[in-house]
Amino acid sequence: MAYTTIKKPSDYFNTKLYTGNDGTLAISGVGFQPDWTWIKCRSHGGSASFEHVLTDAVRGVNKTLVSNDTDAETTNNATGYLSVFGSDGFTVTGGDAVNGVGRTYASWNWLGANGTASNTDGSITSTVSANTTSGFSIVSYAGNGTAGATIGHSLGIKPSCILVKNRDNNDSWRMYHTSLGATKFLTLNSTNAAGTNSAEWNNTEPTSSVFTVGSGTNTNTNTQDYIAYCFAEVKGFSKFGSYVGNGNADGTFVYTGFKPAFVIIRRTDTAENWTLFDNKRDVDNVAEHLIRPDTTAAEEIVSNYRLDLLSNGFKLKTTDGKMNASGGTYIYMAFAEEPLVGDNPATAR
Repeated sequence: MAYTTIKKPSDYFNTKLYTGNDGTLAISGVGFQPDWTWIKCRSHGGSASFEHVLTDAVRGVNKTLVSNDTDAETTNNATGYLSVFGSDGFTVTGGDAVNGVGRTYASWNWLGANGTASNTDGSITSTVSANTTSGFSIVSYAGNGTAGATIGHSLGIKPSCILVKNRDNNDSWRMYHTSLGATKFLTLNSTNAAGTNSAEWNNTEPTSSVFTVGSGTNTNTNTQDYIAYCFAEVKGFSKFGSYVGNGNADGTFVYTGFKPAFVIIRRTDTAENWTLFDNKRDVDNVAEHLIRPDTTAAEEIVSNYRLDLLSNGFKLKTTDGKMNASGGTYIYMAFAEEPLVGDNPATAR
């Protein structure tokens, strides 16, 4: 049996960096037509900072959600927006959130199906763009307010991570993560520790065909529209797990089975910021350019926020509480640059 069916991870997930010009700007070099693109201005903070901009092909271009706030979906966002998904990237309008003059940006891009299909597996019919090879689907649904409602995700295997946002109302993002289970949730736009509430996932684990929601406003208000980003673990390409920090600058090693291209980490037992790293903003397999998905802050380049990106996982090189407090519990999501073994194995380090 093959170690992984994905020979080139960047065909399914890729980070693309660019510099803005405040006009219409076509970004190429992603390597595929994205179905979900997440953009953040790296270079400006404080009063000059702007929100994260999340756009997907199921909701449609020109429609923006932000990871750092509860804001409902906006159309033609006044601070700039993604206007086209192209065959090798995307196009953005002018505006400092996505394309200000001289500003630098990171974009993280995932491939779905480059199309949608109706899914009737659940008690709520959904519209889905699913890539079963990479274990990623975008799911749009309308809530019905009924605890225990189910929504089809089209992945064919159980999701390990699900992000849900109410598009119509100023409600928080909710995350299901396999390491926490369906009795708990995390909030992407907040530093809050993991919470416990059946209103989010109805205390019910997702299955190979559906995920379950409660009757809470964050996941299932009657007649309101929601978007969900669902991720199933794929050997050699993606990993969703947990670890316990050791408070040592030569810290915990986390095995993923691949060299990571993208890592998000969140402490779960107390309030802390989210942290996001990738392999394009750093060199020499050392990730220390930190972006916080829950704030508008600029990229931080701080040596004590550091990961070593290794051929088979990542190693914490920090004592900071966001990533490696002694006894702290953490969850992560990671996507591959190279698999550990296979046709294109990761280089040893």
